[in-house]
Amino acid sequence: MQEIERNYLARSREVHPDFHQLGSAIEQRASLELTAALNEAYNTLRDPFRRAEYLVALEGGPSASEHKETSPDFLDEMLELRMEIEELRESGTPESPAFTRMEESLKQRRAALLREVGDCFAAFESAADRRQLVRVRQALNAARFIQGLIRDLHAT
Repeated sequence: MQEIERNYLARSREVHPDFHQLGSAIEQRASLELTAALNEAYNTLRDPFRRAEYLVALEGGPSASEHKETSPDFLDEMLELRMEIEELRESGTPESPAFTRMEESLKQRRAALLREVGDCFAAFESAADRRQLVRVRQALNAARFIQGLIRDLHAT
């Protein structure tokens, strides 16, 4: 992440509109467009989920809409968690120990899924096994579901 940050700052100084104020209108417009593209790329690389989504697409892996399959066990577990979250929201406060435990459990689950994504990418790189991209997609879909539960936990 430090290398990404350093590269971002260096490139940002090169293309930032403040450094092209005396340039032609075309140069100024190009500077704005390059800065916007650089910011978008930086935000994608900083977020592990967005970075993985980008890499799957770059390697020609399945998109979320192309591969929606999840195991029935996972869906059952998510339904149970959603019901627990509703009960917590109805009976507890965000400061309650049960709320905190649920939030921490969901965050740990999401982190584990993102580690699995990293492991799948490593396996893909070493063996060029395209099935790993499907595994990445499955883990990303599950992580997105967990992120939705975290969002629901905090909904008022």
